[in-house]
Amino acid sequence: MSSYERKDHFHQRARREGFRSRAAYKLAEIQKQHRLLRRGQCVIDLGCWPGGWLQVASHAVGSRGRVVGVDLVAIEPPLQNENVIALCADLTDSGLAPRLLEALGGAADVILSDAAPKLTGVRVTDRVREEAVLTAVAALLPLLLRTGGDLLLKVLEGPEAQAVERSIREAFERARALRPAATRRGSSERYLLARGYRGKAG
Repeated sequence: MSSYERKDHFHQRARREGFRSRAAYKLAEIQKQHRLLRRGQCVIDLGCWPGGWLQVASHAVGSRGRVVGVDLVAIEPPLQNENVIALCADLTDSGLAPRLLEALGGAADVILSDAAPKLTGVRVTDRVREEAVLTAVAALLPLLLRTGGDLLLKVLEGPEAQAVERSIREAFERARALRPAATRRGSSERYLLARGYRGKAG
């Protein structure tokens, strides 16, 4: 099966099943295999546009849970899920963490991040941008994630990204790399599933 056919398959399926993006199936697969999200949890989605992960997380945590997403781009049209709030902001904004905590009602049980830089095709530039995204996520962890919480983070291959990833891994009790079936062939992306955060939000 060609990468185009794979892309078409997941895009068509997402449209048919009402998901905002094909990426929803990546999180759904990880959820099915690893039970990352549970009923009643508080979840933050960093880089939430166009909303596919918000939809999956909303269903997984149920009406007693809450999901707060943030992205530079607004979710349009807004999701109607009552347990979802989407904010517009840059991950590096100094006032972002307090806004997220207020919207969530406290520290997160799980942080999701499918965030990725806008790629230029220039390897050096793209690696620097990917490093900046991961660094921003790493900086938010001690502000947002409760002790014992979990993280699911997209990582693009590259030496700069790997250095930041190593420091993130060390902040958790255990971590593993995942590559969901919905990932496009030839893509350099993978996901870091890290569990048991050693730090403390606050």
